[in-house]
Amino acid sequence: MNLLTTLLAFAIAIGVLVVFHELGHYTVARLCGVKVLRFSVGFGMPLLKWTMGRDRTEWTICALPLGGYVRMLDERDETQIVAPEDRARAFNQKSVYKRFAIVAAGPIANFLLAIALYAGLNLAGVTEPVARIAPPAAGTLAARAGMSGGELITGVRENGRNADEAVGEETAVRSWEDLRWRLVDPMIEGQRVTLVARTRDGRAEYTLDAAGQHFDADGEQDFMQRLGLVPSARVTVGQIMAGGAAGIAGLRVGDEIAAVDGSPVASAKAFVDTVRAHPGKPMTLTVRRDGTLRNVTLTPSAEVDTDSAATAASGARVGKIGAALASQVDSVTVRYGLVEAIGRGAQRTWDVTAFSVRMFGKMITGQASLRNLSGPVTIADYAGRSARLGLDYYIAFLALVSISLGVLNLLPIPVLDGGYLLYYAVEAITGRAVSERWQGALQRVGIVCILALSAVALFNDLSKLLH
Repeated sequence: MNLLTTLLAFAIAIGVLVVFHELGHYTVARLCGVKVLRFSVGFGMPLLKWTMGRDRTEWTICALPLGGYVRMLDERDETQIVAPEDRARAFNQKSVYKRFAIVAAGPIANFLLAIALYAGLNLAGVTEPVARIAPPAAGTLAARAGMSGGELITGVRENGRNADEAVGEETAVRSWEDLRWRLVDPMIEGQRVTLVARTRDGRAEYTLDAAGQHFDADGEQDFMQRLGLVPSARVTVGQIMAGGAAGIAGLRVGDEIAAVDGSPVASAKAFVDTVRAHPGKPMTLTVRRDGTLRNVTLTPSAEVDTDSAATAASGARVGKIGAALASQVDSVTVRYGLVEAIGRGAQRTWDVTAFSVRMFGKMITGQASLRNLSGPVTIADYAGRSARLGLDYYIAFLALVSISLGVLNLLPIPVLDGGYLLYYAVEAITGRAVSERWQGALQRVGIVCILALSAVALFNDLSKLLH
């Protein structure tokens, strides 16, 4: 079932993004007076075919869905016969500025789609975890900044790379995803960031200093987790085992464990570690039941640690209470008005675009690992995961991939839109078109570049599957 969901979600994503990209080319071509011969979604053998419009444009859906194209009337195409009355409508007869606009329209359509998707999410409202921090792992930037867990992040200030640089304005944080996007760029750029938080003692500030650190998107561990930032979760009792210490002490399913011996509990792992460290020793749990706090005293049983072969062999004993735990993360619904929703959608699209360009530049210069490149297997995997999480996650995934498609197509590599835009830019500056001979040579170089990038992306995909 998961495989079917993944394949279906991937097919829908590719179909939607390709259609919008090619519609960009198609729409501007028609506005510029170019005759469009074919609009194809996919490559290879046509599965569906029909004609529409006064130009009898052929619309096709083909067997290989990874891409698409718009075929325009062009005198340079030896397979086309251009009638004298249609000559003025050939692509090559249009001014360099119109040709530039037609080619640029595809990536621009992808960016506009991303803005619309993000704006729709902002308008409808998205339920996200609140930006409350669990106790950070030792040695992480969050731990070094003095965070201990339970802090609710309400704002972020970028401080630049050095202590003497001007401090930026505070930007409000409304959710965990909001916090994530405020941190990813400055952390990867090795900057200093101040987190403004609300704690039990009032307002507090914590500085994360990423100078000399290496943060990028490679590796299995989540970016925020590497910083030591993990959402705080309420620990509840999910199941009671008969005869266990939890049942004997009177714990019930659904009880929230708020504290142990007066110390707040911020994660299930932290509570389990505390219990394991108290075999045969009484513990006082502060439990929230039906909105009321009460104290429950229990004594974990001392049992051989069967979870670890090393400690099991030594006969070491750990504490266990005979209960299964569940974690519940507090969430908030983030919603904006129409104008602000569109503005934030445009801002998010710009942020992701700028971040993608910088990361690609870092990969070229060796400052970031090539493992950041992902291919169709990884995209399909994330399509399936996001679809299973819910419609809002899937829409956010579509927006992200739409931006990636737009950025990829704008790279100045021959055979991509960006390569043609480079040709037209040279023509506009010099007044002369790039020769067919040079274009042919550069096309071959472009194909090699694309094949190399595809090979690296596929290798990364397979590596992730095998680990």
